[in-house]
Amino acid sequence: MNTFIEELKWRGMLQDIMPGTEEQLNKETTSAYIGFDPTADSLHIGSLVPILLLVHLQKAGHKPIALVGGATGMVGDPTGKSEERNLLSEEVLNKNVAGVKAQLEKFLNFDPTLPNAAEMVNNFDWFKNISFLDFIRDTGKHITVNYMMAKDSVKKRLEGETGMSFTEFTYQLVQGFDFYWLYKNKNCKLQMGGSDQWGNIVTGTELIRRKIQGEAFAFTCPLITKADGGKFGKSEQGNIWLDPTKTTPYQFYQFWLNASDTDAQKWIKIFTFLSKEEIEALLQDQQTNAAERNLQKTLAKELTIFVHGKEEYEKALETTHKLFNNQNASIETLSEDDLNNIEGLQKQDVAKQKIIDGIDVATLLTETNIFLSKGEAKKMIQNGGLSINRIKINNSQQLIEASQLLHNKYLLVQKGKKNYYLLKAI
Repeated sequence: MNTFIEELKWRGMLQDIMPGTEEQLNKETTSAYIGFDPTADSLHIGSLVPILLLVHLQKAGHKPIALVGGATGMVGDPTGKSEERNLLSEEVLNKNVAGVKAQLEKFLNFDPTLPNAAEMVNNFDWFKNISFLDFIRDTGKHITVNYMMAKDSVKKRLEGETGMSFTEFTYQLVQGFDFYWLYKNKNCKLQMGGSDQWGNIVTGTELIRRKIQGEAFAFTCPLITKADGGKFGKSEQGNIWLDPTKTTPYQFYQFWLNASDTDAQKWIKIFTFLSKEEIEALLQDQQTNAAERNLQKTLAKELTIFVHGKEEYEKALETTHKLFNNQNASIETLSEDDLNNIEGLQKQDVAKQKIIDGIDVATLLTETNIFLSKGEAKKMIQNGGLSINRIKINNSQQLIEASQLLHNKYLLVQKGKKNYYLLKAI
């Protein structure tokens, strides 16, 4: 059986690692933490890698600690940012912290009878009682300005046009104190995170060494990228959230199903718990049956079940079948309930009288905001990318007739490969 670090290595989930980290993990049950930034009341799929790191850690017998940054959320991490973000009010922050906590509880085992039960902490609990003067006297004196300015996240901002506020400059010291506090109070010896966090993480290990002569450890995982250069975790609708009210399980399923072959080959190792043998068999199958997209189907299935459960996966699969896999079936086989309950359809009302009076396709789709302009609609139609009720539209001047309305009130519009709209005539 693989050790924790060996498991992460073959999955492509390990980038930088501090000397001695693997030995520490092999020596004893180790408490390790990752911080989650409560900038919204839901995590998105960019948070899945740190979540999975904690799950793998717990499976390997170690103790995971999830830190929700109630205090650091008030400051703002400059890492990877070109300008300072807006700070959140305490009320909004508390709402976000509660939402993030509820999601993390779905993935980790917090059963207190377990010797390695997961634990959740909020750094506001220890920062609220520390005064500014106490902090700069007891903590700030241990880390030099030279050390802090040498970090890439600081240098890039200082070289940019907007500069960097003192608030953000101190962020690495605040995050470093988190590690120090957890080391001292929770015997937490390891911090994990994305590779962009390496500078902040090692500030923590340095603070532990200088302040109490302790030895702490760290490793990071690579940042997830897309082969086409697009930003991971983004769709046309924005972030892919873990909250089903923000991103439906169907939309979540579709994101992974539409992964490119190159991305799916990498993501199947990172985002699932399938064994090396199972993944190798899938990769081999992809070589010979790429058109079947079994790799993407498995990736989408495993992740949808992990995040939303089996029942929601089956619903997403049913919706996908009705919209995509059953194109030869008569559109009338979709009942009114089907049309209203299919996830992922963007719904829009249209005046029925306009259809009775006669309205052309380009005008209808522009007036219902499916396209921003008639020119955009015409271009899509010319390229063969528009269907209404599963019938391809070839002429932007074609009139929509009342006889085309499904159940006397609906039009099912497909724009491109993945975007579906349900127009309801009222």
